[in-house]
Formats: sequence, C-alpha cells, structure tokens
Amino acid sequence: MSQYLVAIHHPDNFDPCTESEATVRAIDALNEEMAAAGAVVFVGGLTPVREAKSLRAQPDGKVLTTDGPYLETKEHIGGFWVLEVAGLDQALAWGARRWSPAGRRWKCARLEYHRKQL
Repeated sequence: MSQYLVAIHHPDNFDPCTESEATVRAIDALNEEMAAAGAVVFVGGLTPVREAKSLRAQPDGKVLTTDGPYLETKEHIGGFWVLEVAGLDQALAWGARRWSPAGRRWKCARLEYHRKQL
C-alpha cells in the first residue's frame, strides 16, 4: 500500500463560506465513504489564501515571515486528502468522485518517504 496526496485547487478569490449545503453534504459523504473503505489517512481543508503566511530562509540564518502565499498564482490548494491505497489508479478513482463544481482541478501524487517513519 502507498500513500497519495489528493488535493483540490481553488481560485484565489474562493471563499469556503460560499459552498452550498449540498456540496458540504457531498464532501462529508465522500469522507465517510473513504473512511469506511479504510482509504483515508488524513483529510483537511485550508483557510483562504489571504490568511496564509510564507517563511523564507535568509542568508544570515534568520527566517523572514511574510503575508500571503509563497508564489503569486491565480489558484491555490484549498483542501486535501492523504489516502492509503493499493496504487495510483485507486487514488485517481477517489479523486475523480465529482462533488465539486465543474472546472475545479485536482492534483494526485504519491508520497515518498526518505527517512524512517516515526
């Protein structure tokens, strides 16, 4: 079994408070389905990008904290799942469950571990 990150992209002006009640119910049902199948390791939604902070290492060893995302983009990751499934096809199948509005993009990538898991 491998772990995969399945992330949904939102436009930068997305406000999670504007999600319809039907969409919220669909997300909850999907989460329950994933849990019942034993596929979900972790699920989380992110706050609006305007609330993000970026950390940048400076040459003098200090860390600079600034408002906003690290990259200037027109979209950002709004939520994600970490799934433990047999392979990429299963992760993609979960990601393909269409509870979100048409046109939303998803990302799916296998997680790699370079150190012993704690």
